[in-house]
Parts: sequence; C-alpha cells; structure tokens
Amino acid sequence: MKELKIKELRKLNEQDLNRKLAELKLELMKEIGNIKIKKTQKNTKRIRVLKTGIARILTILNERKVGGKK
Repeated sequence: MKELKIKELRKLNEQDLNRKLAELKLELMKEIGNIKIKKTQKNTKRIRVLKTGIARILTILNERKVGGKK
C-alpha cells in the first residue's frame, strides 16, 4: 500500500473520502488481528501508513465540516 498524498485526498468528494476511510479502518483491523493471532509478523511500517492515512482523511473531513470546502 502506498502512502496517501494529501493533495490527492483533497480532490475527492466527501462520499469517496468516507469510503476510503472505511477501507483503511478495515485493513488496519485485519492487520492488527493477524498480529494478535500470530498469523504474520508485526509490520510497523504498514500499520503506521494506515494510521496516517486515516488521520489525513479525518482531518480533511473535519476541515470541510468546520471551515467550508477547501
């Protein structure tokens, strides 16, 4: 999975952002679940990229909600 760029995310509409957010959260849950059952080794880079992507999307959604569309 590549890192999500903020410029690319800002081009998406709210519905696409929400769909991408759900996908990232699901991937993160799967990754953490695999670690807990010891199916895979801990991949901290992938987890960090997923969490950063989630944070970026939430930031954009909050900006649009509070300050209007940027």
